[in-house]
Amino acid sequence: MIGRLHTLEGHRNVVYAIAFNNPYGDKIATGSFDKTCKLWSVETGKCYHTFRGHTAEIVCLSFNPQSTLVATGSMDTTAKLWDIQSGEEVFTLRGHSAEIISLSFNTSGDRIVTGSFDHTVAVWEADTGRKVYTLIGHCAEISSALFNWDCSLILTGSMDKTCMLWDASNGKCVATLTGHDDEILDSCFDYTGKLIATASADGTARVFSAATRKCLTKLEGHEGEISKISFNPQGNRLLTGSADETARIWDAQTGQCLQVLEGHTDEIFSCAFNYKGDIIITGMGERNT
Repeated sequence: MIGRLHTLEGHRNVVYAIAFNNPYGDKIATGSFDKTCKLWSVETGKCYHTFRGHTAEIVCLSFNPQSTLVATGSMDTTAKLWDIQSGEEVFTLRGHSAEIISLSFNTSGDRIVTGSFDHTVAVWEADTGRKVYTLIGHCAEISSALFNWDCSLILTGSMDKTCMLWDASNGKCVATLTGHDDEILDSCFDYTGKLIATASADGTARVFSAATRKCLTKLEGHEGEISKISFNPQGNRLLTGSADETARIWDAQTGQCLQVLEGHTDEIFSCAFNYKGDIIITGMGERNT
């Protein structure tokens, strides 16, 4: 069973994005509607740095695999990279025409993918900030964008109720995943890249085979839209966060709900496992995490 470890307090508005610096797992980054990102110690809850520079709300963030950089995406249409050691801004990614709602590094740390409300996804070189290519195909806002483990595929989720799989070498669409009755709010690969999970405003989540693109199981039980979904590192559990003020842990193979994490007093905007899969962090619409 999961119990509460720390409450991280200091943001002056909604905490909308959170991440562990996996695989190390000793730091947490939080992004807020107060336009800042904070870096925290997992062990003590101490705040190391507050990253300031965005001119609008921060809605997504990601550590690079080496745990030397954290990237933040904002409603100001830019993404920024920050040096974890010094707390300084490294550079800014510019090119989207609407807010950046999702971003992540690939597993080698040399590329970043950003998804925007301008309906496009962009891939960037992490060491130069140069845009490599733009993925165009969704007909509504992007909600999620990420690479698989071997960096061969990119998965994108959209408000158009679909997910798309793209060849990361050339930016071409190779498959479209359908089945949800409402907007897809989040999507992810498991750590092997064999499974894909999707979370929707229809209140359900689904697990697909990345190879066959077929739906394997459907997760039902939340009483509101599901805003976030993630696999544990072992790939046998899924974590979901919902507008019904709960997070849930599921069996990824059977779709059975194993535990309901209660105690929040507002919608859960973000949730994540640490690298070992034994600690969960959740962020909600209150003035702290």
